[in-house]
Amino acid sequence: MQSMRDIKRRIRSVQNTQKITRAMKMVAAAKLRRAQERAEGARTFFEATRSIFKNVANAVLDETHPLLVDRGGKKVGYLVITADRGLAGGYNVKMNNEVEQHIEDKSKTSLITVGRKGRDYFKRRGYNIVSEYLGIEDYPDFRIAKKISAELIQLYEAEVFDRVYLGYMRFQSAMTQIPTIIPLLPVVPEKKEEGRRIDYIYEPSAVEVLDWILPRYVENIIYSALLEAKASEFGARMTAMDNATENAQEMIDNLILSYNRARQAAITTEISEIVGGAEALK
Repeated sequence: MQSMRDIKRRIRSVQNTQKITRAMKMVAAAKLRRAQERAEGARTFFEATRSIFKNVANAVLDETHPLLVDRGGKKVGYLVITADRGLAGGYNVKMNNEVEQHIEDKSKTSLITVGRKGRDYFKRRGYNIVSEYLGIEDYPDFRIAKKISAELIQLYEAEVFDRVYLGYMRFQSAMTQIPTIIPLLPVVPEKKEEGRRIDYIYEPSAVEVLDWILPRYVENIIYSALLEAKASEFGARMTAMDNATENAQEMIDNLILSYNRARQAAITTEISEIVGGAEALK
């Protein structure tokens, strides 16, 4: 049995750890609130952009744009968004596993990683990492989405990639985050809806509007994914730290129980020794 001094030392150690996990939970909860608002706001903006893009693309279906043409090649690129830090439960593991299971041919696959955890995971497994983005802010700026989008489009037009997928964690709630992989390039316009058709007047022309809006469309998808991923990260970290705090409290309770038992055993032993000594003097 452990000595009472060792048990008290362990109790203090676990209590200090509990203070850290409780503080991390509170920080994550505060950040989650703002990140969730930004993610939900971006969804509205993205839906508006998607609607405009669909209308323009349907107006110029006979035109060929580099970002719309499916070359049918086998060189695949993945944009993978993970966190820079751990202590977020299964957030990073789930995302990395989802992407790896989606990859069909490792030799013909290259990655652009956002976040240290994704970069490290795929580098250890020998994947070709074309580019990496580390240290993304807690509330990503739209400029980082533009930068990533510009690089992806450049690589796609240079035929480094024939297809590009985007992997990110979609935020559903603080308790639930869904690993998601969607096709990013080539851009596939939605089919025309049957029924009443609205004709738009495009200035200077539908082709030029499409040429401008396609890169913006890709930028908006990436930006929305970055915001969703950050909200998911904070939600996962808050949940993980809450569980860690509860586990620490359970451990403390068990240690206190062990301490009381050890103390009771020591007192019982002392009483037995005193009684035995008194009996010996008779």
